[in-house]
Amino acid sequence: MRRIAISVAVTTMSVMLAGCGVLNATGSSDDASPTKGNDITVGLLLPEKANTRYETFDYPIFKKKVESLTNDRGKVEYANAEADAGKQASQLQEMIDREVDVIVLDAVDAHAIADGVKKAKDAGIPVIAYDRLAEGPIDAYISFDNELVGEVQGRTLLEALGDDLSITDKIVMMNGSSTDPNAKQFKAGALSELKGKVTIAQSYDTKDWKPENAQANMTEAINTIGAGNIAAVYSANDGMAGGIVQALKAAGVTEMPPITGQDAELAAVQRIITGEQYMSVYKSYPEEAESAAEMAVAKVQGRDIQFDSLTRDRVDSPTDKDIPAQLVPVVALTQENIKDTVIADGIYEVSDICTAKYRAACAEIGLK
Repeated sequence: MRRIAISVAVTTMSVMLAGCGVLNATGSSDDASPTKGNDITVGLLLPEKANTRYETFDYPIFKKKVESLTNDRGKVEYANAEADAGKQASQLQEMIDREVDVIVLDAVDAHAIADGVKKAKDAGIPVIAYDRLAEGPIDAYISFDNELVGEVQGRTLLEALGDDLSITDKIVMMNGSSTDPNAKQFKAGALSELKGKVTIAQSYDTKDWKPENAQANMTEAINTIGAGNIAAVYSANDGMAGGIVQALKAAGVTEMPPITGQDAELAAVQRIITGEQYMSVYKSYPEEAESAAEMAVAKVQGRDIQFDSLTRDRVDSPTDKDIPAQLVPVVALTQENIKDTVIADGIYEVSDICTAKYRAACAEIGLK
């Protein structure tokens, strides 16, 4: 449902960190006369724990940024729905009841949460959609350029197939949850690259993004197509890629076909090093989380100039049009640019990746 897309050159450099500097919105507590001081409470609702990024990166980075923007006087109320839309609705209501100043929401189910968003709005609490575009009267949206994510995945998958690429090559598509609007955008982006160049032999919308569901889907695909007839697998994220690898191993596959991913999870980076997974999409969680914190603080403190500078794009949801937004660029992560991405940005140390089990594989690609 995105109305305007950002044109981004996908490189192997750490270009994603430029966004906040370009905007020149530091969030200093001295740059305006706020309508509310630094004693603010920001509600943060994240969707799940199966994807390690939310607990490992998004929450701690967001919390630290809110504290730095408010001279350690701002507070973050945090809740994780653990992939339960009903639980998230209750968590949202609890934050409304507590009268938090602003809510940053990463929806489990973008449609189901719309009523809760309206309740927050009616209570005078701004809601910023984070990572997934929730329906209802949200005040702003921050995420990555989701169609570009799918395009990068699809394009890199075709590159992995190389000169022997043929329309007869059979691809399995393991898409994300049907309740996540991002999954639809990832899928659309990937199909824009894959259609007409390969055969989509099987395609699944994976319930709740769960690796075990992806593994079951992949087992079904293997039984239908035959393990030896699968040229590549489009996996929308890294967690599902792990389940896909397990299904292929169980079917006796020892040399994996090219498999995509997203999120640059540690286990995925290690699979990329060994060749079990071909690529992931690295998204700068520090930039997304810090920008979301800046947007939330600016909104509640009435810093309209800063807020506008952080939300120069516009998107449409099924319920609302022209939503102020910031779309963050992404990078294709392969063996060749691990040093230039997740290590250069301090996401992982080499020692985190190259444990004893992976030391030989790391040495083979010059990662040490």
